[in-house]
Amino acid sequence: MYSNTTRPVILACTLLLAVCQAAVAEEKPAEQTPPAELEPLIITSPLRSPGQSTWRTEDLAAGRETGDLLREITGVSGSRMGGHGIDPVIRGLGMNRINVLLDGAFVHGACPNRMDPPTAYAPAAGYDSLTVIRGVNTLEFGGGPGGTVLLERDTERFFPGEPLRARLHAGYRGNSDTVETAVDVAGGRPQGFVRLLGSWMEADDYQDGDGNRVRSGFEERSAALVAGWTPEEETRLEFSLEAQRLRDELFAGAGMDSPSSDNDLLKVRYRTGSIGPLSSMKAELAFSRVDHVMDNYTLREPPSPMMLMRAPATSDTDSGRVTAEIEQDRVLWRFGFSIQNNQRDADRVNDFNGMLQSVLWPGVRIDQTGAFIEGQWSLAPRQRVIAGLRHDRVRFRANRTDEQPGGQFLSPNQLYAIYYGEEADGRRGSENNLSFLLRYEQDMNGLEGTWHAGLSRSFRTADATERYIASNAPMPSGRWVGNPTLSPERHDQAELGLFLRHRRWDLDASLFVNDISDFILRDRFRQPGNNATVYRNVSARLWGGELGLARQFASGWRTEFGLAYVRANNRSDDRPIAQTPPLEAMAGLAYRAEQWTLGLTARAAARQRRVDDDPMTGSGLDVRPTPGWAALSVNGRYHFNQRWQLDAGIDNLLDRLYAEHLNRSSTFDPEQVQVNEPGRSAWLRVSARW
Repeated sequence: MYSNTTRPVILACTLLLAVCQAAVAEEKPAEQTPPAELEPLIITSPLRSPGQSTWRTEDLAAGRETGDLLREITGVSGSRMGGHGIDPVIRGLGMNRINVLLDGAFVHGACPNRMDPPTAYAPAAGYDSLTVIRGVNTLEFGGGPGGTVLLERDTERFFPGEPLRARLHAGYRGNSDTVETAVDVAGGRPQGFVRLLGSWMEADDYQDGDGNRVRSGFEERSAALVAGWTPEEETRLEFSLEAQRLRDELFAGAGMDSPSSDNDLLKVRYRTGSIGPLSSMKAELAFSRVDHVMDNYTLREPPSPMMLMRAPATSDTDSGRVTAEIEQDRVLWRFGFSIQNNQRDADRVNDFNGMLQSVLWPGVRIDQTGAFIEGQWSLAPRQRVIAGLRHDRVRFRANRTDEQPGGQFLSPNQLYAIYYGEEADGRRGSENNLSFLLRYEQDMNGLEGTWHAGLSRSFRTADATERYIASNAPMPSGRWVGNPTLSPERHDQAELGLFLRHRRWDLDASLFVNDISDFILRDRFRQPGNNATVYRNVSARLWGGELGLARQFASGWRTEFGLAYVRANNRSDDRPIAQTPPLEAMAGLAYRAEQWTLGLTARAAARQRRVDDDPMTGSGLDVRPTPGWAALSVNGRYHFNQRWQLDAGIDNLLDRLYAEHLNRSSTFDPEQVQVNEPGRSAWLRVSARW
């Protein structure tokens, strides 16, 4: 009934539940044994509210990039191509179907194959907290039907006579010989502050559970300078200048590697309390400039001289928003407007003769301007209704669609005409999308908790790749062509959720259904001799849910269990949607003494049988039906004193050979590659704060 790979996690979960039951049976009455305040490990969210969880980044494991860390959270999956740039997925939706904001800024990567998703430019050490919001519970950010990831900094106001604040850490991870260091220093007075953050991480290739070398090395450097004016507790003006540098990224799951990928980010933020009728106001403006290069010869054995390929690309994103609140007797109004403008260019050049082979992104520009209003009505002391509307105006165009590559290769317009019967040259498209949110929340009587029911409609416009990519290949089956005629996705969602916290336990559960009109499906053209990768709109439905259960028992013991499932159907073609994660589970057990904490975590995934892996009849985006797997990890923390602490752990303790289901295609062709996860990896980190 169960595969060999899932039996260990079933036994581990059974053991943990048995221990919990035994402890509950033997524990003293609650008034005689007050619960200890446990310091959270990676398995524990220290702050929760309906539909969202927040982690302190300093509690996350060492030697892993941010996209990899996100996969430890119940309900978040991710696709791996190498050791860096793991692309997060929430509720079966990824790419720009989820919002990722880096301290309020949108950053869009410059790789058409998403070697650099937004989280690639957000080292966890450069932020104070990481929040994951499942589904739609606000219209503020626009889009994001799958959810939202927020990486945030919060520099508390200095008090008079306060000395410098500093946090330092250094870590090492075996297997990949990853070395990391980070520094966070701030100084100031009540009227203002200056904060400097820097981090560096360098990794070699890791070995999978069978001892096979996996191309995954990288170097990541990041620096941020933040200056703030804080005349009052509720008022602050911040300027920040940030730089991220990625070097020598190796990708086992792609036909190219990335010698360099850079992001420069400038931000201005202002927030204040009461201004006239406004109870609060916030304004943000950000400018991101990403330069990315990938090739097939700098970091790997070069192919034949005639096949030396290089693909330089840029992505410039300007984003901003202004939001405000008005508090009345029984209503809290929130409203605002936002902009998000992105321009992308990418070419593929044959470096043997300097010939342009493909105009991958032909000068694509997508501009989105939106406005929203939300009201929260208090029906009774414990009951409230949240309702909101949002309108987004989206404009898109591409200005290099007639540019002709060399030799027999086709221009973007020629490719669009072959596969969609229509050119994009001179075509300026636009969309007007009206979203809504209706949500009922009720606090539990006598308990710390809330249940909620919600309905929402949100839209997701096609990105630069889906609408305009124009990748040539010697054979038509190797082409990858965007569709300029795509309609935006419309996500109509219903959700029911419950969050409870009571003395020794917490519960977080949700169910959702997402009906999608005009889902943008990556598919195959399927004509004799012409099986190119194309895009089209289909009808789709996703449903599933998440469950998190934590129990504190005896003295210092805590156990936690989580489940996440999503089922995705292409209703137009009556087949599964590719790249949907299977049933995923985790179980954890932790013990805390006065100076130290020790935890054991089991993560597992069931076999994914619902795949779309045949390019002749479907999309072929899945490599195979992926076997189920289970992996155990142990971690701990020791406090030497109030300043110094040591964190250590071993991931994949039993050295299991496994791969997660999600994968990505090669850069040169639509071939799918599934990359194995790291084998046993011991790690440690020494931290200090002043």
